[in-house]
Amino acid sequence: MHDRKIDLPTREMPRQWYNILADIPLNPPLKPDGSPVGPEDLAPVFPMNLIEQEMSPERWIDIPEPVMDVLSLWRPAPLLRARGLEKALGTPAKIYYKYEGGSPPGSHKPNTAVPQAYYNKVFGIERMTTETGAGQWGSALSFACSQFGLECKVYMVRISFDQKPYRKAMMQAWGGQCVPSPSEETQAGRNALEKDPQTPGSLGIAISEAIEAAVSDTSGKTRYSLGSVLNHVMLHQTIIGLEAQKQFAMIGETPDVIIGCAGGGSNFAGLAFPYVRDKINGQDIAIYPVEPAACPTLTQAPFVYDHGDTAGYTPLLPMHSLGHAFVPPPIHAGGLRYHGMAPTVSQLVHEGLIEPRSVRQTEAYEAGVLWARSEGFIPAPETTNALAQVVKEARQAKEEGQEKTIAVSFSGHGLLDLAAYDKYFEGELTDVCMLDEEMQASQEVFSEFPKPESLKSGK
Repeated sequence: MHDRKIDLPTREMPRQWYNILADIPLNPPLKPDGSPVGPEDLAPVFPMNLIEQEMSPERWIDIPEPVMDVLSLWRPAPLLRARGLEKALGTPAKIYYKYEGGSPPGSHKPNTAVPQAYYNKVFGIERMTTETGAGQWGSALSFACSQFGLECKVYMVRISFDQKPYRKAMMQAWGGQCVPSPSEETQAGRNALEKDPQTPGSLGIAISEAIEAAVSDTSGKTRYSLGSVLNHVMLHQTIIGLEAQKQFAMIGETPDVIIGCAGGGSNFAGLAFPYVRDKINGQDIAIYPVEPAACPTLTQAPFVYDHGDTAGYTPLLPMHSLGHAFVPPPIHAGGLRYHGMAPTVSQLVHEGLIEPRSVRQTEAYEAGVLWARSEGFIPAPETTNALAQVVKEARQAKEEGQEKTIAVSFSGHGLLDLAAYDKYFEGELTDVCMLDEEMQASQEVFSEFPKPESLKSGK
C-alpha cells in the first residue's frame, strides 16, 4: 500500500513552468479587421510582463521566488491512488488523482492567480478586475491579491452568485469585492440586462464587464485578469503535471490515460500539457478533456475565430466556440459554462493529440457521489465531470480485462457546493443538452470572422 499517497519533497517542487507554445503552432489572435494583435494592443488590459509570457516561444519559464513562496503554502500537491474507487468498481485499472483541493481557496485556480497578482504588483498595478463562474477563480484572485496588497473586484455570473453565496463571503474575507453579473455598473452589463432582465448571466458577459471596468480606469493603475483560456494561464497551471510526472517516476509508473475537466481549459491543461509533450515525442497515451453535455464546446462546436467575451472587447481568438453570444443553461458546474476554449487546447483537439469527451449533469453527480463514498473527498461540480470519465474508463478496463494506469486532475473540493449535491439527492437536477437549432443560432455571430489556418505540429 506504499503508493496510496505520493508526496513530492518540497525541494523537488518544479521551479519552471512548461510553455506548450514551444512545441505546437498556434494561429495568432486577431483584431476585428483581421490584422494580428500586437503587445501594444493588449497593454491597456494586461501588464506588459504577462503579455510577454502570453507571446513567449520559450519552452521553460522560471517561476519567481515570491511566487514560489506563496505556492509553497500548499504545493507540492499530493498524488493519491484511488484504491477505494478501484475496489468499488472492481477494475484492474490503477487510478491516481492529483489533488488540487488543498489550496486556501480549495481549487487549482491559485496556481495562476498568485503569479498574475505578483506580475501586476511588480508592474505597478494597484487594482485587478476579473470575472468568475462558480466562484473558484474569484476566490483565488481575491486570495492572491491579498498576498500582494492589491485591490480585487470580481464580476460573478449571476446564477452562480445566487447558487453559491459563500463564495462571495470567501472573496470578502480576502478583501475582494463581488458583484453579480450582468450588473448596472458597465455598459456591457446594462446591455445584457436590457436584452434579458432575467438572464442567468454567462462568463462571456462577466468577462466583458471586468475588461470594461479595467480599461475605463483613467489612472492606468487597474488591469484585468483571466483565470483560463489564455496562454500564460495554461503555462502557470503546468506545475500540476510537472509535479505529477515526478511523482509517477517515484513509483515507477507511467499513465496510459490522462483526464481533466474542461471549461476554458486551465485545469485540464495543467495536468495534461506536460504529457502532451511526451505524446508529441512518441509516448502512447490517451488524453481526454471532459466537458458538460450542456456546453459542448470541444465535442460539437467548430474550430473558428471568435471573441472570448459577449461584448466583443477581446481579440478574436482561434478556438472551438459555441458563439460569444451563447448563454449556457444554468448547470451547477459553473466553471464549465463557457462558450469557448483555450486556443492551445483547441489546437491540440484540431491536431488529434487530445480527444474531447462530454458527460451529462446527472452522470457527473453520480460519479461525484460514488467518489465521495469510496475515496472520502467531496468533489467540486466541475471535477465530477472528469470523474465520470474516469468511471467509464475503469469500467471499460474491467470489461476488457485490461490493466491500465489512469491519472485525473481533481480540480477542487465541493464543500461550498453542497446545495447542488442536495438537489441531486432530492432528484431535482436534470440533464440538459443543446439542440441543433440552438447550436446553429449561436454560431451565426462568427460567420463573418476570418477562419483559422489548419496548422500542424512539426513532429
